[in-house]
Amino acid sequence: MTPDGAMTPLPPGPLLTLARGAISVDIAPQAGGRVAQIRVDGVEQLAGYSEQNAATIAWGCYPMVPWAGRVRGGGFTFAGERRRLEINLGRHAIHGVGFALPWHVDTHSGHRVELSLGLPEDAQWPFGGMASQDIEVEDSGVRMTLSVTAGSRAMPAELGWHPWFLKPERLEFAPSAWYPRDADGMATLPLASPPQGPWDDCFLNSAPAVLHSGGRRTTLTSDCDHWVVYDVPERTTCVEPQSGPPDAFNLAPRVLAPGQTLERWFRIAF
Repeated sequence: MTPDGAMTPLPPGPLLTLARGAISVDIAPQAGGRVAQIRVDGVEQLAGYSEQNAATIAWGCYPMVPWAGRVRGGGFTFAGERRRLEINLGRHAIHGVGFALPWHVDTHSGHRVELSLGLPEDAQWPFGGMASQDIEVEDSGVRMTLSVTAGSRAMPAELGWHPWFLKPERLEFAPSAWYPRDADGMATLPLASPPQGPWDDCFLNSAPAVLHSGGRRTTLTSDCDHWVVYDVPERTTCVEPQSGPPDAFNLAPRVLAPGQTLERWFRIAF
């Protein structure tokens, strides 16, 4: 990617549509294996792709893998060796590589799709490995499972989701702790008490987050214990469950042994 590769346009390409009851979901395998749109009773829930909203980073709900959020300066130390990732936003490497690569469709039915991605072994990501997604439309929501598996070598890894919800009237969110941000906007330690919003921050959280809009409740649950909330924009709010914090490779690196898998789930209920 270019230094601002996350901001380059990424059209959705051919879509797969999943549906059950009042819920339909468009999947864009070629555009980072992302959920391009969710509709409930025909009403769109996400900021979708358009000429005005075309940046790779800025639409749908995409997987962040094999890291989530920014890696400071694209650099970290692993197994005693300094590693560099390709910079794709400003001075940092952001949101992994999966959100900008085409995913393979392994299985597809009327309400479920399984996708896979062989992770690169190059300047974007030097370790290889494999990522997988399972996206299913349930009777009252959408459940997503995301995993990353190390290849023949140990590697650091985190994962998560980045949904761009159309702006709710209110966000119900009560985290237990907050990662303070430094002058570069990067998460730091030690943890502190959560401040008042608006936010562009990472939190520890174990409770559901709820979006309130037009009398409808959208409840977000996950087995992730880190959540990033970005509610600064006027038109959208991002509520992002993650397995670890931004810059985890420098703050608190998780290591997968060869063949080991990290897996998490995320459910959006209407």
